[in-house]
Amino acid sequence: MKNHFGDKIHISWKSFLLKQEGKTPDRSKFVRYSQGWESIHNQEKRTKFRPWEGNNDPPSGSLPAQIAHKLVSELWPEKAMLMHHRLLEAYFSEHRTISDWGVLTELVSEIDADSSEFLVILNERKNDLTNLVIEEHNEAVNQGVTAVPTVLINHVLPVPGAQESEIYINWIERIIERERSS
Repeated sequence: MKNHFGDKIHISWKSFLLKQEGKTPDRSKFVRYSQGWESIHNQEKRTKFRPWEGNNDPPSGSLPAQIAHKLVSELWPEKAMLMHHRLLEAYFSEHRTISDWGVLTELVSEIDADSSEFLVILNERKNDLTNLVIEEHNEAVNQGVTAVPTVLINHVLPVPGAQESEIYINWIERIIERERSS
C-alpha cells in the first residue's frame, strides 16, 4: 500500500494473538489443520504456504513471535517488514517452531540484525513487551477484530480477512477523496 499511496497513508501494525495459550497442539490435528494452507497458496501464488511437515513441533502460541517482532521493530525499524516476512516464511513454509526463543533468535540473525543485542534487550524488556502485545490484542478485540489479517482503515472501517490489494486501494482512495471534499 505504501508503494501505491506513499505519504498519503500511515500504516500501523498491531499485535493480535491467534493462539494465546502456551500449549503445543496435538500434532496430528495441527497437520490436518495446516492442509487448508494449500488452498491459500492456490488462491494467492505469491504465498509460500504449504501443509506442515517435518519433525519440528507446531508453535505453542503466537505471543513469543509477536514480542520478537515488536522488539525488532523498535531496535531496527528498517528491518521490521523483513522480520514480519521472515516469521511468515518460517512458519508457513519452513515449519519452524516460532514460539521457541532459539528459533526466533536465529530469525533475527537471518535478517542481519544483532541477535546478541536482541537477547540482552529481550531479557530486560520481555515483561513490558508482553504487556504491550496483550494490550494491543485486547484493543483489537474491543474494536470487534476476530480475524487475521484485519485492516482497520481510519480507525473505524474494519476489513477482515485477506483481500486483493485492489479492495484496500479502492477503500483508501474513497476515504482520501471524502477527506478532500470535506
